Amino acid sequence: TISIQGRQSLSFYLQKKTSEKKMGISRDSRHKRRATGGKREQYRKKRKFELGRQPAMTKIGEKRVHVVRGRGGNNKYRAIRLESGNFSWGSEVCTRKTRILDVVYNASNNELVRTKTLVKGAIVLIDAHPLKSWYEQHYGVEIGKKKRGQKKSAEDEEALKKKLNESKSSHVLRKLSQRQKTRVLDPSLDDQFAAGRLLACVSSRPGQCGRCDGYILEGKELEFYQKKLQAKKKGHKA
Repeated sequence: TISIQGRQSLSFYLQKKTSEKKMGISRDSRHKRRATGGKREQYRKKRKFELGRQPAMTKIGEKRVHVVRGRGGNNKYRAIRLESGNFSWGSEVCTRKTRILDVVYNASNNELVRTKTLVKGAIVLIDAHPLKSWYEQHYGVEIGKKKRGQKKSAEDEEALKKKLNESKSSHVLRKLSQRQKTRVLDPSLDDQFAAGRLLACVSSRPGQCGRCDGYILEGKELEFYQKKLQAKKKGHKA
């Protein structure tokens, strides 16, 4: 049995808890001041359609997605953790599912890089193997060879080419030779293939659709982000 004093303190605690106002996340502008700094009149309460929710802050890890019911009975797929996604190689018109290894740059916030948070527009490192194996099969050439200061002789190159093509029919070999005539591979991409990692940009919204898809960085965009990463490294050393 609880004493009278104990009951009184319990009732006071419950009253206090119910009277405490909990701050919600609101997306309206009625609660904000005017541009001049004046206060706005509060002529109505908050509305359901003005609510906001906590950010997903998607991390790299074993796939875990929460389903959130939205307005009109629609579902949002809130990715809590993701480890892979579909990444497109634009110039080769090829998309492959590949592992996400790391978050290396984010223009909006360095904290999102430190915590390895997956958001739209984040620059990530992905596993190069799926796209590399497709390229080698499609063109019948080996790419991403590590340069160790010594060049292979013409005989070695010929032997390697023979090894790659020995099980292929003459029709397939003709098709491959035709493809090789127009084949162009950016040297900076070739270096990345040698390292086994590619720089890519996330173009989907993991907190909304539950997926982390994107595209491989190429050309001027790749140069731009490589410069940014180099500057970041120099800054850390200094």
